[in-house]
Amino acid sequence: MTISRIRVPGWNTATAAEGYRQVRENFAVLVADHADAAERAVPACPQWTVRELIAHLAEICDRVITRFGGESCPVPETASAAEVLKLWLERGHEADTLLAADSDGKGRGDIMVMDAFTHELDLRYALGVPPPGAHAAWLRGFEVLVRGLGDSLGRHGLPGMRIETEGATWIAGTEPVAAVLAGAPVDLYRSLAGRRSPAQIAAMDWLGDPEPWLRAFTWGPFTPPDAEIER
Repeated sequence: MTISRIRVPGWNTATAAEGYRQVRENFAVLVADHADAAERAVPACPQWTVRELIAHLAEICDRVITRFGGESCPVPETASAAEVLKLWLERGHEADTLLAADSDGKGRGDIMVMDAFTHELDLRYALGVPPPGAHAAWLRGFEVLVRGLGDSLGRHGLPGMRIETEGATWIAGTEPVAAVLAGAPVDLYRSLAGRRSPAQIAAMDWLGDPEPWLRAFTWGPFTPPDAEIER
């Protein structure tokens, strides 16, 4: 077992399609409010500007749609940030339908939601906008990340860890647990998604010595930065 949800009272248990839709809606508002930020660097994705971050999400959306037999609509290289966003918003409705149909219990759409929501947080930090409180993607994104951490713990031969945040607790890896990591939702989420340095992760609220566990935070596409990139 790599993840066990113990309790999530009051958390938004929205569907993957609802979570993905809210990410797109939030992007539309953020980009409209910061129309001059298209070429601004995104610290969490240092190789990307805001426009390139949006293009990545549009390309992932296109990839998912074509995988299920839909028509491909690549992002034009010359398209502006507003044009790329418009393309993503239009194609997102088709992706919502596919996510809603992904009801076999395997949660494959959750990875797409996690990626999109993680990048919404990247955009917010790049623009100096606070993270959201309630969001339809919080829970699904968290569970993908906790599952990934649990798998990483197993690969490193580490026992399980309990992760605690406001209103939710999970077990990553196998029981009995040998460490507890607690914190605010955004701090935990950004740590699990490779957006916090090892020093920042170690400085969080731990029960037990954090040092043996830090290497497990490198997994899949996520590698914690050497130095702090955001608070």
